[in-house]
Amino acid sequence: MAEHNARSRRTRQALLAAARTLVERDGVAAVTMASVAEHAGVTRRAVYLHFATRTELVTALYESVIESAELAASLTSVWQAPDAATAVDEWAQHVARCHTELIPVGRAFQRVRGTDPDAGDYWDVVMRQWRKSCRRLAEWLAAEARLAPAWTVETATDMLWALMSFDVLEALVVDRRWSRKKLARRLSVLLRSTFVTEPEPAKKASKRQRRSSREGGDHHGEEG
Repeated sequence: MAEHNARSRRTRQALLAAARTLVERDGVAAVTMASVAEHAGVTRRAVYLHFATRTELVTALYESVIESAELAASLTSVWQAPDAATAVDEWAQHVARCHTELIPVGRAFQRVRGTDPDAGDYWDVVMRQWRKSCRRLAEWLAAEARLAPAWTVETATDMLWALMSFDVLEALVVDRRWSRKKLARRLSVLLRSTFVTEPEPAKKASKRQRRSSREGGDHHGEEG
């Protein structure tokens, strides 16, 4: 029984690997039950034993890509951050670390979402999940009074979501050849300077320091 289950898992992984290769090479349209079977070196019946429909296969494919990018574990580091501002830094790391790995398959889904119902339906689910995470981060900033005044939770959510675009990531990592470390650093600077404001006590202290500095300068001028 254990041997059978192990063999079944290996077959499933081989099918998903074949589907991923087809997507990255030829696009989502190339993924059919027959093409996956042929590429994996199994019968079509073997594919149907694991995936009843192409929709199931396509869904499992993207979920396996997400798992290989360790997306869930990466997100955990965001939500376990001690405060919202630190979570923003972790978010930058998360996007640079994991979402760059999704570019080949994600772009393939993106290109055909309007013409391939299976890809389109699952793409919509993924986008809702991404936007939900962006809203959670924006709400956290707002709850701690750290969301910059120029933003609302809604507009911050939209912009955070837009900055996850494969167009942006591909332009920097592929076209401009940024390393993931560089992307994480610069994205963190961008997000911090755009969305995060100082905590209230720090703002007041900063104002006092500036006022004191001005008064000191005025007094020094009078003495001179």
